[in-house]
Amino acid sequence: MDIKMLIEKLNAPTAEQRLDALKAIKKLVDSGELSSPVPCDNVNNHIHTMYSFSPYSPTAALYYAWQNGLSTAGIMDHDSIAGAKEFIEAGKIVGMAVTVGIECRVKFDKTPVNGRRINNPDQSSVAYVALHGVPHNKIDRVNDFFAPYRAKRNIRNQKMCNNINNIMEKYNISIDFEKDVLPLSMYSEGGSVTERHICYALVKQIVKRFPSPDQVINFFKNDMEISLSPKLEGLLTEAKPEFYEYDILGVIKGNLVEKFYIDAEEECPDVTEYIALAEEVGAVSAYAYLGDVGDSVTGDKKAQKFEDDYLDELCEILKDLRFNAITYMPTRNTKPQLERLMALCDKHGFYQICGEDINSPRQKFICEALNDPMFAHLKDAAWALIGHEKLATNDFSKRFFAPEVIAEYPNLSERITAYSKIAKKDFE
Repeated sequence: MDIKMLIEKLNAPTAEQRLDALKAIKKLVDSGELSSPVPCDNVNNHIHTMYSFSPYSPTAALYYAWQNGLSTAGIMDHDSIAGAKEFIEAGKIVGMAVTVGIECRVKFDKTPVNGRRINNPDQSSVAYVALHGVPHNKIDRVNDFFAPYRAKRNIRNQKMCNNINNIMEKYNISIDFEKDVLPLSMYSEGGSVTERHICYALVKQIVKRFPSPDQVINFFKNDMEISLSPKLEGLLTEAKPEFYEYDILGVIKGNLVEKFYIDAEEECPDVTEYIALAEEVGAVSAYAYLGDVGDSVTGDKKAQKFEDDYLDELCEILKDLRFNAITYMPTRNTKPQLERLMALCDKHGFYQICGEDINSPRQKFICEALNDPMFAHLKDAAWALIGHEKLATNDFSKRFFAPEVIAEYPNLSERITAYSKIAKKDFE
């Protein structure tokens, strides 16, 4: 079997088939028939898989992280950690350090930031947060916790499909949640269904209705009166098969979500419930900093205000709520934004975690910004997460934020160094 076919099998229907394909690829590398990846010290703790929305299975995500030379990789799906065990096994196959976590939205309506836009582009009083470093013997408990929230999310998903159909009716386009959306997800295996799944189902109907790129562009510009940037129009015209539907998805997500979106309510746990879960399972609770967007650093974000105007106050609130960490994306924000954030992390003793959101084939696994010396500490922080997962899985009292561990290493930097060394010993 040639390498192209093996790579395709990384997204096969079952985890066993996917992992077998990775084993075959690793065997070819070990025999010298394929060249080994060129390693670097880059890390990424925020890789989505098909268990939320992504073109990658957990095995495929790990494969591309490995091929890009990452030293560590972390799975991070919305409302689901069902892909974590496969991701861990894939890491073992190629000898790569991994970390596992879950991203979710929580209500802040009982806190002083109620009514404010926090880090959620679609809704006030609700924030994106993450559980990093979930001990491996707690994975099932975490996924079970989110199961009822995934079910409640689907009730809202169905209503949003109805909203889309009302918008698209005049174009003779419609989507059915059961027939068009659910099959795009891994919901039957503990995955989640997100707004991106709904948008992607709509993409497929648009492509079916308008078979050529010119027709799609004409539909957006003339029928829907959507303004396309020259860059995006060029990508749609080019219509590379591996990117085409995702480029259309970008148009839909950027221009239509606000028209069909319904506020998330029952599917979001209260922030105190989330913190309680993190402490129960020994995971690292992390607020996901977004930051105001003016002139977008990445060039693809709309100007929008988030938490920067009250960031000092927010950090005080996060500390009172017992958050352990703040996670951020170095490529998304300006240096002044990140310098301010890092200073606040130091002031309040927040563990700093980095992760570049990957859920599209155009996104790079390598974060070039991490080559900047100002972010050097984030690499050790990633390794420390891995050390924490290893120790906490075997002995809960050795989790990173256990009282006994804090007493032994009261200085956060020293604790990160110690746990990082523990993790790296397995990969020397």
